[in-house]
Amino acid sequence: MQQVTLPDVNTFGYYEIRLESIGGLGANLAGKMLGELGAAYLGLNSAFFSSYGSEKRGSPVKSYIRWCAPDHPLRITSPVETPHILGLFHEKLAGKLPVTAGVDEKTAVVVNTTCSPDQTRDNLKLYAGEVFCVDALKIAMDTKSRINMVMLGAIAKASGFIELEFLEDIARDTVGKKYPALLENNLSGMRRGFEEVRSKRFEADGKYPHVSYQEVKNSWGYANAPIGGINPQFGSTVSNDLSASRQGYLPLFIQDRCINCGLCDTTCPDMVFQFLPGEYRGKPAMVNTGLDYHHCKGCLRCVEVCPTEALVAGLEQEHPQLQFARQNKDLIASLPEYEDVGANSWVTSESHLTEQRMDGGAV
Repeated sequence: MQQVTLPDVNTFGYYEIRLESIGGLGANLAGKMLGELGAAYLGLNSAFFSSYGSEKRGSPVKSYIRWCAPDHPLRITSPVETPHILGLFHEKLAGKLPVTAGVDEKTAVVVNTTCSPDQTRDNLKLYAGEVFCVDALKIAMDTKSRINMVMLGAIAKASGFIELEFLEDIARDTVGKKYPALLENNLSGMRRGFEEVRSKRFEADGKYPHVSYQEVKNSWGYANAPIGGINPQFGSTVSNDLSASRQGYLPLFIQDRCINCGLCDTTCPDMVFQFLPGEYRGKPAMVNTGLDYHHCKGCLRCVEVCPTEALVAGLEQEHPQLQFARQNKDLIASLPEYEDVGANSWVTSESHLTEQRMDGGAV
C-alpha cells in the first residue's frame, strides 16, 4: 500500500469528491470503489456514502467521498459542498438540478459528454474550474463496459495523483470477483476513460455567477404541515425527462409491423406508448401511435416482448431527432429534419389524464 500526499486539502484537512448522477449509471458503486481505493490503496482515512430516494433507478443520485491523512480523524458525514472533483455522469442533469453548486476555481469537473470543454462550460454555466470531458457513453458501448468504469478512469486523470493501476486493482477486487467475465471489458473502458479525457481550465471571469451549495430540504414541519399529514402534492412523473437514464440504446417503432396487441404498453414501466382511436384492418380500433422518448428510459423491455418486431433496438446517437420532446411542437414543426419525433409527451397514456382529473380538468 502506497501512502500518498493529498494536494490542496480544504481548511478541515479533507480532500472531497462529489458524484452527480442518475440511478442506474453506477455512481453508487463508483463512489464505493473510490472510498475503498483511499483506504486500501492510498493509505488514507476514507469515508463514502450516497444519497438517493426510495427508487434509485432513473432518479437523482449523489455520492460523496472524503479522504484525509491517516493521522487526521474523519468523523463527519455531511454532504460535500465544495468538491475538489465533481463527477457529472450525465450532462442532461444540468439545468434540472443544481449539480454544479459549490464548484470553484480549484474544482476539477469531469463530465460525460460529447461536447468540447468550452461548450460544456457554457452548457453547465460554470463559474470556474478545470473541465474534463469524456464521451463515457460511447466508450462504454465500444468496450461493452459500464459508464461508471469509464468515469472512474477520467476522474483518476483529473485528480493528478490517482494512479490508474490502483483503480485497476480495486476493480479486480470488486467487479472482478462478482462479474469475472466482464472484468477485462470494464478495465478496457477504465483505461480509455483515463486516456481519452480532454480538459481546459477556466478562470472566474464573471461570465457565469458562482452558485453556492444548499441542501434541498422539505419546507414542512410540525408547525405548518397539512392537517392529518395529507400530502396534497400527489406523485407524478408526467413532466419528468427520463431520457438521461438511457445508456446508448432506445426502442425504434416500425408502425407497419405493429398489430396493436398492446403488449408493449403492458410491459412498459413508464407508460410511454400511446393508443388513440383509429382503424386497423378495416375496423375501428385503438391504434398504437408510437412512444414518447421524453419519458423513455431505454430499458428495451418492449423490444423483448414485441411479437412482430415492430419495436427494435437502435443506437440513440444515430437518431438525434428522437431526443426532442413533443412539448416543443411549434419549434419542431419549423424543422423538416425533426418531422418524426415520437408521440406527444404531454398525453402519455393514463398518467397525464389522471393528473388532469385530479386538477379538475379531463373527465
